[in-house]
Amino acid sequence: MRNTLRVLWLVLFSRTCCSHLTFPLKLFAGKFNSSVDLDLTPLQKKNATSGGLSLASDPTGQVNFLDMLGNLNGDSGRGYYIEMLIGTPPQTLNILVDTGSSNFAVAGARDPYISRFFNSSLSSTYWPSGRTVSVRYTQGSWVGELGTDLISITKGTISAITINIATILSSEGFFLPGVKWQGILGLAYPVLARPDSSVTPFFNSVVRQTGIPDIFSLQMCGAGVSGGSDADAARGSLIMGGIEPLLYQGSVWYTPVKEEWYYQVEILKLEVGNQNLNLDCKQYNADKAIVDSGTTLLRLPQDVFRAVVDAIVREALIQDFSDGFWTGTKLACWMKGETPWPFFPKISIYLRAMNASQSFSITILPQLYIQPITEVGNALECYRFGISSSSSGLVIGATVMEGFYVIFDRALSRVGFALSTCAGSSGSPVSEIAGPFSALDVSSDCVSVPVLQEPVLWIISYALMGVCAIALLVLIILLLLPCRCRRGDDPGEITDASSLVRNRFK
Repeated sequence: MRNTLRVLWLVLFSRTCCSHLTFPLKLFAGKFNSSVDLDLTPLQKKNATSGGLSLASDPTGQVNFLDMLGNLNGDSGRGYYIEMLIGTPPQTLNILVDTGSSNFAVAGARDPYISRFFNSSLSSTYWPSGRTVSVRYTQGSWVGELGTDLISITKGTISAITINIATILSSEGFFLPGVKWQGILGLAYPVLARPDSSVTPFFNSVVRQTGIPDIFSLQMCGAGVSGGSDADAARGSLIMGGIEPLLYQGSVWYTPVKEEWYYQVEILKLEVGNQNLNLDCKQYNADKAIVDSGTTLLRLPQDVFRAVVDAIVREALIQDFSDGFWTGTKLACWMKGETPWPFFPKISIYLRAMNASQSFSITILPQLYIQPITEVGNALECYRFGISSSSSGLVIGATVMEGFYVIFDRALSRVGFALSTCAGSSGSPVSEIAGPFSALDVSSDCVSVPVLQEPVLWIISYALMGVCAIALLVLIILLLLPCRCRRGDDPGEITDASSLVRNRFK
């Protein structure tokens, strides 16, 4: 779910229209209206109470979001994180914001790639549950212990909330070189929580304890920011409890959540330039299509990925591009001042609207998917391809989300998109949104096959193991029992064994 890069060697090649270099590299994956406009009545500021739970005490339901603006930091290559205070006395950690998982977990032991960790023995309010938990992501995994403690957010009005917390004691491929966060904040639905859905996720607990609406929204401002830049780090905002009008412009477009585990949505079609890929819509939704802030790239099913790359190659003004650039093993570098974006087409994703007979499109310009990564000396600037293939469904990750203000309206089971006020490069917008378009020519259900969610698969596996165990136990008992067959004097007498057979076919 998280990507960082290691440059291995340099290969030089040129074209007559422009000059660029490619770097082999290794990727470490971390992770106009069919909708009803919301009431954007000016929000009133509410002074925090001594307990910090001002949100719950507001009888009008109007929440001040200004304190939450700019509470995210990070970059477009390593994810966005929020600063939290954990325990008593509080320990400060940066926590990755992830809408593709449901556990709240923090480093609970030293790790070579992180600068600090949560020491639960120093917190007087930490309460261990005695349960272990392990979570595996698309890339990376960890094992830890479950407990509860008090959580506060430094930029916002959330304070002294009791939250389920997993302390990570060991991990593999989870904490990576260069990351500035020490934990993960899973904001998806309870069904994804590990070890089971009895572990109430962070945002569910916040809603229950504060009374805020069951809705949060994200603005991630990494468009055009170099993934290796510390001086010009990306910013963003996580708004809990509603929508902040300052963070978007134009209308909000909503698409229904198809299944409440991930934020699963329905993709109807993709266009490169203005050319429809003309794939069956079920191919876009193979396995699932989700909105996931913890995934760096736009990830596409393998057949869709190949079609997108082929279409870009046909549309782009640069031919003979190295295959390694498309597969993520090479960077492409241009002379400074010679940006590559004019050579590439825009990409549009069509989502089903709340009115099922209509759709709307979210479009990303090349500035979002041809991403600056690093500089080489004073002459070159290098870029990566912000799209990758996936064997586990389509993922609308940061590559797309950085162009939009994304609203996770859990109360009405929908995800909203609007143009982000920070989605620009050199004063020009890098994203577009349009509609409504007719969806009558598309299947009424592009997700026709019911999704077997991971917890369901676990239940089926445990049930099958239980049946096998019972069957094995019965066989063992039958083998151990002595034979009790009786033979009478009458040769026509029916034995116990033969009576079972006869009665069965009677």
